[in-house]
Amino acid sequence: MEFVTSKDGTKIGFDRTGDGPAVILVSGGSVDRFTNAPVGTGLSDEYTVLNYDRRGRGPSGDTPPYAVQREIEDLAAVIEAAGGTAFVYGTSSGAALVLEAAAAGLDMAKAALWEPPYINDPNMRPPKDTAQTFERLVSEGRRGDAVEFFMAKVVGMPAEFVEQARTQPWWGATEALAHTLAYDARIMGDYSVRVDLAERVSAPTVVLVGGASFPFMLETAEMLAKAMQHGEIRTLEGQSHDVAPDVMAQALKEFFRS
Repeated sequence: MEFVTSKDGTKIGFDRTGDGPAVILVSGGSVDRFTNAPVGTGLSDEYTVLNYDRRGRGPSGDTPPYAVQREIEDLAAVIEAAGGTAFVYGTSSGAALVLEAAAAGLDMAKAALWEPPYINDPNMRPPKDTAQTFERLVSEGRRGDAVEFFMAKVVGMPAEFVEQARTQPWWGATEALAHTLAYDARIMGDYSVRVDLAERVSAPTVVLVGGASFPFMLETAEMLAKAMQHGEIRTLEGQSHDVAPDVMAQALKEFFRS
């Protein structure tokens, strides 16, 4: 485990594996760096992989107050640790964070976004007070309820799945990260498609989408890629939002080599 210091003094921890051009992995909501670790393993035969814990997760610090800009600065610090530029891969709301950072001008050789969960149809979006709801539930000590709200109202899982989830071995780890759910909700804003950010991205960028995923993901990918200066879409056939790590690693290699 290595650490880098972000602009506000927060320590950000990351694992560095492999050898070659640098690739930085950015996790999504409700998870830590271990979710991306299998993808990193698949890349480490050709790349130096920096897999970091976003602030508030694992060994990384969490200096208040939270702001999306602080997370952009965290990623900038990891890019600096990688040598000043890197390929960057973000998944789900982590892809939205990468989009924010790319639009802000961080030095990315290329960016790869896996299904950033923006939704064009306003009737399908989570409640507008989602971030505030997470903050309130966590402040009241109701971490489990915050996770349930995320699963039901943000992800859209059926009630029976959410109820069963509380009995699973991974539930405790997810509860421990409940305070970061508001961070991802802040990144997502009102969940509308951020064409305005995409228009400011100059790095070559691929928006990856699963062929077996939610239909709105393809619509979102098309809108983002069309708005980018050097954007493209690639569909991973047979894949849902929970993409197979080996499939993702191969897709990233193909894009980074091109």
